[in-house]
Amino acid sequence: MKLLFVFAMVCVPTAAQTTLPAEKLSFKVEWRMVNAGTAVVTTNTTPTGTFLQMHLHSAGLVSRLFKVNDNYTVTLNEKLCAQSSKLQAEEGDKRRESTVVWKGTRSRYVEKDLLKGTIALEKELEVSACVHDILGALTVLRKQTVELGQDFILPVSDGKKFVQARIQAQEKENIRTPAGQFTTTRYEAFLFNDVIYKREARLFVWISDDPRRLPVQIQVKMKFHIGTVTLQLDKVEP
Repeated sequence: MKLLFVFAMVCVPTAAQTTLPAEKLSFKVEWRMVNAGTAVVTTNTTPTGTFLQMHLHSAGLVSRLFKVNDNYTVTLNEKLCAQSSKLQAEEGDKRRESTVVWKGTRSRYVEKDLLKGTIALEKELEVSACVHDILGALTVLRKQTVELGQDFILPVSDGKKFVQARIQAQEKENIRTPAGQFTTTRYEAFLFNDVIYKREARLFVWISDDPRRLPVQIQVKMKFHIGTVTLQLDKVEP
């Protein structure tokens, strides 16, 4: 995620202590009208902080073309600031393990090639005192109430880049997913086009307007020849 813009912005109150409920969100992933797999996001909170986990697994035709089996974990403090993360990725013929540690105003990223047994990339960055990873940023977004047409800024890092990411509240929409029908607010997060990610694309997130503030749909719209990837909420536990 990234960006720096001079529009009307709503400051995000990340300094306040936040308690998150235990939760498991399951999503169906679709690419070009075809079942592409599943994504499961789990939240657990302890006295020392919050742990977010995501498991992404490809299926069907997509899995035969490009198999994906990713496990991502991030630890947040009581203010939802990222402390550390770990990604174990099996994507196509690659096997990588990436770790990030955020401490003070510095972060350290290490990526290992598990097949070759080598370090593929090491990087240190200067960051803000409170920074959010991608999952943590989604969690913060769920806790915001933003007027339509307004922007707010989040300090976001994946360990390789650090940006002030712009997120915009755009429209009210009714969205139907396997988990039900929801009245939502659609947000656009400006993270692609060489912000956090180099790929040319647009990222949209639909958050329900009820007290649960569920991420009921996430969509990445890429160029026509690549297509659109859509995650739709399938199940909420408990």
